[in-house]
Amino acid sequence: MVELKIPLSAPDITEAEIKAVVDVLKTPQLSLGPKLPEFERLIAKYIGVKHAIAVNSGTSALHLIVRSLGILEGDEVVTTPFSFIASANCILFERAKPVFVDIDPNTLNIDVSSIPSTPRLSSGLRASQHLVSSKTKAILAVDLFGLPADWPKLQQIAKKHNLRLIEDSCEALGSELNSQKAGTFADAACFAFYPNKQITTGEGGVIVTDDDEIAGLCRSMRNQGRQDNGGWLQHQRLGYNYRLSDINCALGIVQMKRITEILVKRDKVAAMYNERLKDVQGLKLLSSPSGTRRSWFVYVVILEDGYSQSDRDNILQKLQAKGIGCSDYFSPIHLQPFYAALGYKKGDFPVTEKIAQRTIALPFFNNLTEKQVDFVVSALKPLL
Repeated sequence: MVELKIPLSAPDITEAEIKAVVDVLKTPQLSLGPKLPEFERLIAKYIGVKHAIAVNSGTSALHLIVRSLGILEGDEVVTTPFSFIASANCILFERAKPVFVDIDPNTLNIDVSSIPSTPRLSSGLRASQHLVSSKTKAILAVDLFGLPADWPKLQQIAKKHNLRLIEDSCEALGSELNSQKAGTFADAACFAFYPNKQITTGEGGVIVTDDDEIAGLCRSMRNQGRQDNGGWLQHQRLGYNYRLSDINCALGIVQMKRITEILVKRDKVAAMYNERLKDVQGLKLLSSPSGTRRSWFVYVVILEDGYSQSDRDNILQKLQAKGIGCSDYFSPIHLQPFYAALGYKKGDFPVTEKIAQRTIALPFFNNLTEKQVDFVVSALKPLL
């Protein structure tokens, strides 16, 4: 096995984070202690919302949002097939159906213009039957790779069809659209804190919302259906153990206090890559449309149209042979084996499929050095 010289991602942990975690370990309150509300207050203030409800993952956050909106078996939610699989799985967990729409080839976010007019692709349905129907209850859009979706147009569609909006900002902490922070455009939004995200709590996520009812339901359901003012063995509704421990929250508190520093570091790494790769033939770099601020989650390049998936896979293999962490990002959700039962098949979403065949995620993390970036770029260029 080749020794990994440069990992795909790495957390940015300082002595301050280590001390904060150790301090909690010296107390009797490892969970449901004072660090949870402190972390939630920092998140809510930074995003600019009334409520932040911390949970044990971004996936859990999405699931609780879907459930809090009353999305039930047989309901449908319009979403993107180009994302981490959790954004669609959380719909399936409530026995609702994710109804996919293809992506914009430039932003890679959901193609908003297609939502009102695209015929649905499912067995037994006529071409005249469109995505938004009487069964449609919500739109779940993803701020992919830290770039906000077209939320003003999504809001217009949701208002016209009386739909709820869910913002999957798991990859977009710190992103902005027209000077408004990601996480503030929908009925509720979520962020994730896995170690490759902008900040980390090890494992963790958070729901953010201005809606008191959504916040109350999510707080209750993350804690086995308890109410805040109820007894430990009193359960108001069906719930789960989606809690985030004070150990994780202590880590998150220090990370949030460093958020400005962290985002600057990530911008600097992305800028180093952009400068070195901007004129390289065969590559398309991610861009940020006017009015947006991309909070960098991963650094993904896309091979030009002349390359095949086999070409891409060969490049990945050769980079890995040099000890460079790299990956494709993402595989189309609708082509995952258990989604075939929903009637989806290869060819249904050609833009998503074509992009997914040619993506390369290069090493990207806060403390990636200029020397390491040069090594990655020098290894990549001869392979194109």
